Parts: sequence; C-alpha cells; structure tokens
Amino acid sequence: MITLVLGGDVSFPGRAAPAFGPLEPLLKGADVRFANLEGPVDAAMAEVLAAAGVDVVSCANDAPQPSLAVLDHAGIAHCGAGANLDDAHTPAVIERSGEKVAFLAYTSLRLPAQGTCVAQAFATTAYQPDPRVAEIPGRPPLVRTTPVPEHLDRLVADIRRAKADHDHVVVSMHWGLPGADLAEYQVGYGRAAIDAGADLVAGHGPQTIQAVEVYRGRPILYSLGNLAADRPDGLLAGGMLGDEPRLELIPVRRSPDGECRPLAGEEADKVLRYVADLSALRATRVTVQAGIASVTVGV
Repeated sequence: MITLVLGGDVSFPGRAAPAFGPLEPLLKGADVRFANLEGPVDAAMAEVLAAAGVDVVSCANDAPQPSLAVLDHAGIAHCGAGANLDDAHTPAVIERSGEKVAFLAYTSLRLPAQGTCVAQAFATTAYQPDPRVAEIPGRPPLVRTTPVPEHLDRLVADIRRAKADHDHVVVSMHWGLPGADLAEYQVGYGRAAIDAGADLVAGHGPQTIQAVEVYRGRPILYSLGNLAADRPDGLLAGGMLGDEPRLELIPVRRSPDGECRPLAGEEADKVLRYVADLSALRATRVTVQAGIASVTVGV
C-alpha cells in the first residue's frame, strides 16, 4: 500500500513563498506528496516545496522551461510539460517500498506559450438553445462541452501504457470553471481516465472546490481548489493506493500572511458538508466527522 497526499494549486503571489509549517504533520506522514504548480519557480521557491516534502508537481499549466530545470535541481519530479510533446506526456514516477506510482498531468485551459510543450486535454464548446426558448424567448442556451477526440485518445493511451508499466497511476487535470458546476468535458475526461486504468484523478484549475465522484470504485476529485494561491480555500486529499483504497479530505486555508493551515471544528465541517452535498449529486457518499471527510471508494 502507498499513502498519498494531494493538494491543489500552488502559486507564489507577489513572489512570496507560502508557509507550509502547519501542514507539515499531514504532508510528512505520507509516502508521496503531490501538488499543482501554477506559474514559474526559482531556486528559493523550489526549496520551499522540497522542504515541505513535495515529491512531484504538475506543470501542465505551461510552466516555463527554466522552471523545469529548477525543479530537477531541487529533486522534485514533474509531469505534464517538457521541451517537446513526448516529454510532456511522459509520466513522473515515484517508487516507494518496491511499488511505483506514475503521475500524468494534462491541461484543458489554454494559456500563453512560455517555451514549453504541455499535455493537452482541450474541449470544444457548443451552445444549444434552451428546450423552452420558443415558449419563453430569451432563455439562455445550454453550454455543451466535449473532449477533443485526439487529445482524449492520447490521454487514454498514456494511461494504459503507464498502468502496464507501473503499479499505480494518478492523473492530474487542470480544467473547469469557478463555482460548483462541472463542465461536461470534465466528466468525459475524468471517467475515461478511470476506464483506462487510473487509480485516481485529481483536478484543479477553477480555484474553487468541486465535487468528488467515485466512478467504478475509483475517485475523481473534480477540483481540490487551492493549496497556496490567491484564493484561500482548498482540500488536502489523503489516501491509500492498493487493494484496499481509502480517501479522506481535510480543508485547508491560506491566511493573508501566506501561512497555509488545516481548518478545524465548525469551520472545517462547513467546508466538508459543502463537498458532501456536491458529491451526493454525483451519487457519491462523503461522511463528515471532526473536521475530516471520508469518501467511500473501492466498491
């Protein structure tokens, strides 16, 4: 069994490094720690991540090539970006206790080019007239989104290859819109990843918390929100990969001075009840107790 902790978006607003000290017991207690890196990093920032115990980051939101070299020097694995598409689609592999976890990362959000290639999971958008528009003129259209077929095909092929070569596969997706509502393409990509063999899908990008869906016994975390970014709230997801998978969620918040801390008491339960309500809409049970949410997986 491999224990894993996943966080959402990490950035360095104002170039100030976030303080992860209050999260240290949660981060250091896992075998592998993952977060999504937003934007460039320098050596000092990479050192902050390494000191917090972060083992692997997603760079699919177009981290510039110099940042990848900085991460390499700091000993932090990365995925989702590279000098060419093959690099971007190559998993970062972490080995613990004789088991290998492959991390793949993709972006659905088109960002300005910064000299790197990224693993793309784009979507097309169409607008369907509301079914009652003839009765009530002016009703807003329905927004329909669909994965780009060639991007979906490559994602599926990547996951199948990684699963054949490694014990576990974790897929990171930078996607979505702010708020609680999911875009259709998120569900399409997320479920396709599980169908292809992913053990877990970790989403981020909207900078807000979204639902958890357990699909075929495996979790899709549609958005973990922020670990350390301009907007304060997010989730740390902790779990086990293996024959008896487990998943727990702890809400975290970044204070105005940049310190990241776990929430507790009613403050924590309020966030987690929100997650539970959203997840119930996706037929997923989330149980909240004493500041921790447990998600029923593996069934």
